[in-house]
Amino acid sequence: MDNITLEMELQKIIETSNNNITITDEKGIILRSHPDHWSIYGMKPDQYIGKSVYQLEEEGLLSPSINAIVLKEKKPSRIMQHTKTGRVVMSTGYPVFNEEGSLVRVISYSQDQTEIWKLQEQYKQLERKVKGYQTEVEELRGKEFVQHSILVRSAVMQQILKTVHGVAKTDANILLLGPSGVGKSTVARSIHKKSNREKEPFIEVNCSTIPESLFESEIFGYEHGAFTGAAKNGKQGLIEQADGGTLFLDEVGELPMAMQAKLLKVIQEKKIMRIGGKKEQHIDFRLITATNQNLDKMVEQGTFRLDLYYRLHVIPIQIPALSERKEDIPILIQHYVQHTNDKYQMEKTFHPSTYDILVHYEWPGNIRELENLVERLILTTEETTIYPKHLPSSIRGMDNGENQERWSIEQEAEGKQDLKKTLEEVEKRLIEKAYQQCKTTYEMADYLGISQPSVIYKLKKYKDHFGDTKTNPC
Repeated sequence: MDNITLEMELQKIIETSNNNITITDEKGIILRSHPDHWSIYGMKPDQYIGKSVYQLEEEGLLSPSINAIVLKEKKPSRIMQHTKTGRVVMSTGYPVFNEEGSLVRVISYSQDQTEIWKLQEQYKQLERKVKGYQTEVEELRGKEFVQHSILVRSAVMQQILKTVHGVAKTDANILLLGPSGVGKSTVARSIHKKSNREKEPFIEVNCSTIPESLFESEIFGYEHGAFTGAAKNGKQGLIEQADGGTLFLDEVGELPMAMQAKLLKVIQEKKIMRIGGKKEQHIDFRLITATNQNLDKMVEQGTFRLDLYYRLHVIPIQIPALSERKEDIPILIQHYVQHTNDKYQMEKTFHPSTYDILVHYEWPGNIRELENLVERLILTTEETTIYPKHLPSSIRGMDNGENQERWSIEQEAEGKQDLKKTLEEVEKRLIEKAYQQCKTTYEMADYLGISQPSVIYKLKKYKDHFGDTKTNPC
């Protein structure tokens, strides 16, 4: 085979190689190279042949030159280069020795690794974000343990927690106010956990669930033989059980008037006497009460004692409805989704559109309603992702039109593999909405952010869907 043929073969190998090949002599002069290779260094194809890699290093085009490194070290080497054009290049060089052992050529291979490098950087950033999220979750879990599942993001609830933290170490009576289901019981438990009584009993009494005929015996207890059917050894009352700890009277507005007077005496004297008993007992307890009723109005109506009201109303804490602190809704949903999944060993998730609807929902039942809904959806939805279509109609009906439109479009696209048809359907919906809300094609153009001729074209495109198109009044 003659030299011309060898020359042609070598040149064709260099030009068609997937790797950018560059060959230099023993002085670093470029003899051959892939013609497209130097564009990543900002050079034109006719600028590199005959150039010295040392000169290119000085000019900052090669940082550094792999061929120069191999010429110096006389062994295979690999480096990462950062070019003036912002590219990242991996270069590998190999020395070529003649029969006498002298280095006569260096062959290097270069690959543009910019996209891979960017992906690696993005992955590293993602890892850092994930670690940050994990840290945030761990901190949240730690706070959840301390605050007994009080998950907050809203400023109003953060201020309430500051108040709770400030009064927890005292023995002052606390009255928790707010609608049903806002978490008054949880706040009461949090106060107990932060208090000096945290290792002592926390006794919760729902005043609305105990029949009036049994109320006194349940609250104060009774001695043996106090009444027909009394237990043989008597019974310890709920106040007595709270000795040393915290007594939490929920729905205190439901207390019968007769019991209000007796409770007032207990609060003042910290003494109780069981039914049928002859000796008072000193009881040391911290009192927290809660109600969803307007005690001021009840006092005016004569259904709640004013003197008891003043005793309970030492430190009032008003807990707002969930609709007044929507910032808390997403983290509450996340919490109950995770809690329910763990409880039933499931892996259900909520679609972002579902979150949007739930955030805008008014939640008349507050946190209790949210918790129950999340559990019901996870248990009754067969799909792993819970979409707006799975929500009760009463909740979907209260959503605003924007969210309704967004998730209906997502439902339309769900399961379809034809991108063109899906995009056309979305476009048709948006054109239809603009058609209904605007009077002219110019208004439609402004509404959609496109040109007026484009509006006319699209109306004609979907004329079977809309019927007669609107005309320009101008």
